[in-house]
Amino acid sequence: MNLAQKLGYPENTKLLIIHADDAGLAHSENQATIKALQNGSVNSYSIMTPCAWFFEMATFAKNNPQYDCGIHLTLTCEWENYKFGPVLPISEVSSLVDKNGYFYKTRADFKNNAKPSEIKKELTAQIEKALQFGIQPTHLDSHMCSIGVTPEILEIYKELGKTYNLPVFINRQFVETIRLSDEEYNYENTLLADNLLIGYFADFEKGELQKSYERALDSIKSGFNVFLLHPAFDDSEMQGITINHPNFGSAWRQIDFDFFTSNECKTKLEENKIQLITWRDIQGII
Repeated sequence: MNLAQKLGYPENTKLLIIHADDAGLAHSENQATIKALQNGSVNSYSIMTPCAWFFEMATFAKNNPQYDCGIHLTLTCEWENYKFGPVLPISEVSSLVDKNGYFYKTRADFKNNAKPSEIKKELTAQIEKALQFGIQPTHLDSHMCSIGVTPEILEIYKELGKTYNLPVFINRQFVETIRLSDEEYNYENTLLADNLLIGYFADFEKGELQKSYERALDSIKSGFNVFLLHPAFDDSEMQGITINHPNFGSAWRQIDFDFFTSNECKTKLEENKIQLITWRDIQGII
C-alpha cells in the first residue's frame, strides 16, 4: 500500500501538504504565516526555535494546536546582518558556530566544522525547547536542508524522528541537490516525499513566480507532494533581514503569501482534484 491508500484514498490520489517554513524568524514571517493558515491554503508550518521571534510563534502554536506545526531544525544562518546561534551554550556546541558565536552562513562551512555529537546534542535541545514550551509538534524538518549534507548527519535526523515518534521531511531529489558528500545515502525504511514543489530564482527574476506556482499545481503528480514556501510581508523588517539575498528574499516571500492566500490557489486545488493532507495525518500511520 502506498501513502494514499494507507490514509484511505485511492492509489493515484494527488496528496499535498502546503508548508510554510521559517516561522519564528521574524514578526513579519510570523504574522504572514498565521494569516496564511487562517485565511489561505497553507496547512502546515514549522518553527525555528533559535530565532528571536520564536516566543510569539510558539505562543500561537500552543494556543492553536489544530494547525499542523513542526520543528524547523536549524544549523545554519544564511542572512548577512541578521544572526542567530544555538539554543545550547556555545561552550557545549562550539563546532557549530563561527568566531562570533553564530551558526555558519553556508552548508559547506557547517559540514566542514560541525561535530556529529554536537549536532545531535543541539538538535535534541531545539526539540526539547519546543516541547517544554507546550508545543505539540507534528513533524521535523530542516532549515536549508542542512541535515542532508552528509549521510551521517541525515542519520542523526532520522534517528531523532524515531526517538520522538515524529515523521521527518525528506525529499530524495532535494537532498541529492544539496549534498556535500560522495558517500552513499541510506533511504531504506524512510518515508520520502515523492515530489518537492518550490519556487525557482529564474522565475522570480522574470516576474513569473506566481505563474510558476500555478503551473506546478496544474501539473502535480499523484503521490506525496510537499509545496515548500516562505510567507512574509515585504516590509522594512524583512527587507533588513534579507538584504543582498533576493533568493527567498522579502519580495519573494510577499509573493508566497499573496498566492497561497488567493482564490486562484484555492481554485487550482479544486480544479486539479488535489487532496490536502497534514503531517498529523501521516503521524497517525507511521
